[in-house]
Parts: sequence; C-alpha cells; structure tokens
Amino acid sequence: MRVRLRPRFSNPLTRLNMKRQLALLFLIIMVPVYALHLYGSWKAEQILKNNVTSAYMELNKQNYSLIEREIDTISKITRTILQNPALQRLASPEQYSAYERIKQFEALDELLESYSTEMSGSRAVDYSFYAYDPDGYFPFAPSTQLSTRGVYFFGDGEMPDWYPEALEKKGTGYLKIFAEYGSVAKQPTLAYVRTVNSVERANRPIGVLVATGVEHLVRESLNTVTLPEGEIFFTSGDDLVLASSAGTIGHTIDVPGKEKMSSYQGIYNVVHEDHLYVVHYNSYRQQKLVYRIPLEALLSRQTELRRAIRTITIGLTFAVMLFMFYFWRSLMNPLQRLVGFVRQYEPGGSLPAYRETGRNDEIGVLMSSVHAMASRLNALFENQYKLEIKQREAQLKLLYEQINPHLLYNTLESIYWKCSLDGHSESAQMIKELSKLMRIALSRGKELIPLRDELEHARAYVNLQKMRYDYGFRVCWDVDEALLTTPIPKITLQPLIENAILHGVKAMEDEGEIAVVGRIEDGRAVILVADNGYREPDLALLRRLVSGEEADPDRGYGIRNIQQRIRLHFGDSYGLSYEKRDGGGLAAKLELPLRPEPNG
Repeated sequence: MRVRLRPRFSNPLTRLNMKRQLALLFLIIMVPVYALHLYGSWKAEQILKNNVTSAYMELNKQNYSLIEREIDTISKITRTILQNPALQRLASPEQYSAYERIKQFEALDELLESYSTEMSGSRAVDYSFYAYDPDGYFPFAPSTQLSTRGVYFFGDGEMPDWYPEALEKKGTGYLKIFAEYGSVAKQPTLAYVRTVNSVERANRPIGVLVATGVEHLVRESLNTVTLPEGEIFFTSGDDLVLASSAGTIGHTIDVPGKEKMSSYQGIYNVVHEDHLYVVHYNSYRQQKLVYRIPLEALLSRQTELRRAIRTITIGLTFAVMLFMFYFWRSLMNPLQRLVGFVRQYEPGGSLPAYRETGRNDEIGVLMSSVHAMASRLNALFENQYKLEIKQREAQLKLLYEQINPHLLYNTLESIYWKCSLDGHSESAQMIKELSKLMRIALSRGKELIPLRDELEHARAYVNLQKMRYDYGFRVCWDVDEALLTTPIPKITLQPLIENAILHGVKAMEDEGEIAVVGRIEDGRAVILVADNGYREPDLALLRRLVSGEEADPDRGYGIRNIQQRIRLHFGDSYGLSYEKRDGGGLAAKLELPLRPEPNG
C-alpha cells in the first residue's frame, strides 16, 4: 500500500535574506505608527488653534473688561471722596479752630468708613487718607497706620516712601503693590493710589487717597473664569503680578510673546514651554491679563482625538500581533536556539549540543557557522595557551640562568675566609664584595627582590670595581626610603652602572661622578642612573636598543635584557629609557610600579 505524504509547507520568508525580512518587519510596524503620529499631531493642532484658543481669547477680553469696570468703580469712588467738602476743607487748616479741625477729622474718618463697608458679600476695599502736616495742625490724628482704613497725618521724618511718587502723578490714579500693609499682620496688598488736590487753591495737593485690598476685588473677577489646570494673572506692564487666581501677588512672571504687542492695546496667544499663553495688554494703563494653560490639560479634554488615536492603536495592536506571531515562528525560534548555544559556550570549554536545522537561508548558515567557529576557537585557545606558557618559561629561564650556581658562591666564601686568615685583607675584601654580588644575584631563586637589596648589590659592584682598577670617580646614592621595599628584577642597576663607568667616567679620574637617584613621580617609582661623562651619547642608538629595533643582536644585550625583564614582570607601560643629563652626560631612567615587598 502506497502512502501519500502531505506536501511540506514552505515558509516564503526563508527565501528572503535577513536584511529584507527585518526591513519588511520594520515597515509593517512603523508605517501605522507614523500614520498615528501624523494624524494625532494634525488633529491636536487643529483642535487647539480652531476651538480652544479662540474661545479663551474671547473669554480673556471679557474678563479684562470686567476688571476694568471694577477698577473704574474704585476710581469713581475716589473722585467722589476727593470732591467731598469734608476733605477739601483740609486744604486750609489754618482757617479753622482746633475744635473744628477735630470735627473735620471725624467727618472724613466716617466718610472713608462708609465707603469701606462690605457690599453684596464681597470683601471690602479699604480707603485711607494720608496728609503731610509739617505745622502740626492735627496733633490728635495718628501718624502711623493703626488699621487698613482711616485718616493719618504725619510730620517731618514720618513720610511713607511711596508718598512722593503719588504726588508726582498729579491726581492720576494708579495701581501699586504695597509689600507690607496693615497694623499687625503685615501682608502685601494691591492699592489704588490717587493724589487729592485742592479745588479752590490751584490744585495744591492736600494728601493722598489710598484704596487697599483691590487684589481681592480683582481676584473675584478672575475666579469667574475656570481654566483646566491653568492660572490667571493680572500684571503690570513689566510683568509684576498685581492679582492672581491663586491669590499670590508681588512676584514677577515671564510673559512670552512681547514682540506681538503691535499697538497700545490688543490680545495675542503664544505657545511657550508646554503652555498656552493668552495675553490681553493695555500699554496706556500698563496692565496685562494673562491666561497660562498647560497644553497637556487642553489635549486631555479632546475626546475626539482620544477616540481617533485609540481606534488606530487597537487596530495596529492586532495587526502587529498577527505579523509578530508569524515572524516569531520563522525567525525568533531559530535565533533563540542560537542565543542559547552562545550563552552556554565558553571559549576553551566543552561545546554545547547542536542539532542541524536543515535551513539554507542566512539563519541556517549563521547557526552552522557559529558552531564551526566555536570548534576552531577552542582549538586556537588551547594552542595559544600552550604556546604562551612555553614562551614565558623560555624567556624567564634564558634571562635568569645567567647567574652562577650555589657552588661558586660557597667556593668564594671559603676563599674569603682563607685570605682573611692569611692576612690578605684587600683580597679578602674583594672576595667579600664578589660574594655579595653572587648572594644577591642568586636571591634564593627569587626573580624580584626589594630595591634595598638591589642597591646593596650595586654598591658591592662599585666597591669591587674601585678596588680592582683604582678608579677615582665618585658615586652618589640618593634614594627615598619609601622606595626601598619596591620590587625590582634582580641585577638591574649593575649593568646600568657598568655602562656609566665604561662609556662615561672611566677616563675622567676624580672628575667623574655617577648619581643613583630614586624618587616617586606620578604614582611610580623612578630611578635615575646618571653620569657626567664628556662623550656625546648616541641617544638614537640607545633608543633603538631599548625598543628592540636595533638590527645587530650582539649590541646592547644588557640593555635589552633589563627592558625585557621589566616588561615581562610589570607590563609595557614600565621599563627603561635614556635622556641627556643637564650639564652633560647621560641618564638612564627606570620606571617601576609601587608595590609592597614581594614574597618568595
């Protein structure tokens, strides 16, 4: 019986390369997002400009007219008060007796009290009168403020600081912030200030009429308008807050769009720092009415825009879910298996299990290539590791096996004692110094020794050379005690001192000088071996020897040896360099890390 096999479903996406698959996925997801963004932005702009802004501009204009009427009402009341005979008689106090002046004071106080009474549930505007009385016609009247209303006469030295400003206005009423006003609780208040002139005596100033608490009246007018999370400010021409919907006054706000004030009066709107500003300005009165509304609060109320965005978002969500499910089966499952393989694999470790997928697209090629690469990488790691170990062992063995064995050291000790017993003190001393050289050079098999021991080794070498050749040069030792425990490869200073003797001061007799200096510079141990030799040093050759660029391997073996050992122990940022010495000669400079004394 023949069985018919179902035809295998062929995923069409596997015929596309990875770049085209990702480009297709990007277009499917991002095109609706861009459409939503463009539509939402366009819709928000239309709603904001066409509906909300126009409405608030009209509302601002009406609100400003209401405030103007309130201020005009106060202006009319002050005009009525200043024309009252009880006030005008104060222009000639010398014509009345003391008793009549008392009656005039009481009549004016009652007049101001009557106008300061609360009406229709609104908070009262308090009226006060201030007059300059240098001749003391009204000694019975208070000179300092006892309440927010009343009549006050003051003499020399008691004039309020705002009084001269009011007189300069010559009867024109204006609004002013009094920072501290009241008898006990000094509070800021908005006042309407107006000079009172004498009608009969050629507009001679009698005093100043002050209406305080105007901010409460203006605030009631502001609160007739409700803004979505917004604020309303009634300000002066220089943006000083005279009244606000929140009740705060006396501070300055930043009102943008001043360039739009094309005439002495008008209204404009501007968007600034995520807020919509609707501003009505009156340059003649130096006043502004400012609406400040957060754009977010405006947009949150646009249900039509919300509905449109919600509809597009829901449709996009379903479309993306369908496409992502399809792409997940085609792309993400194989990639997840590949990610699991990569996470389990550690270079040099065992390879995780891998199963062939049978795919011929980029995903299949990538998975098989990664597995093959991991196999080759393991082999390379193993070979490289073994090679580095062998190279290090060979280099260190070659560098440190230049020291005589223990047998020579023990033999020298025996010869030293023999010479001492036979009375050959000079020979014994030379053998003792040589013994020191061998003992420190062996260092019990240690590769790094403290700088203290290396300096002792160098001194022994210098003493030995002086006794052997009767040199007349001087050696100065100047090393910070803090550096004595710094680790240094053994037999590092001796070759440098030997070079300084042979190529620098050997023929200079007692004029030759070698300086061994150790300092801490920039967190490093810096050791200088400098001579005052008369020969001109070949710095180019020395630098080629230090860097390993010299073609002749027989030249500068000791210098290369020192450089290689320092870098093998401490890294390429440390090592040996050469520079000219001030005053002539050459200086060899060693840079080593600061570390505690090495163990073993």
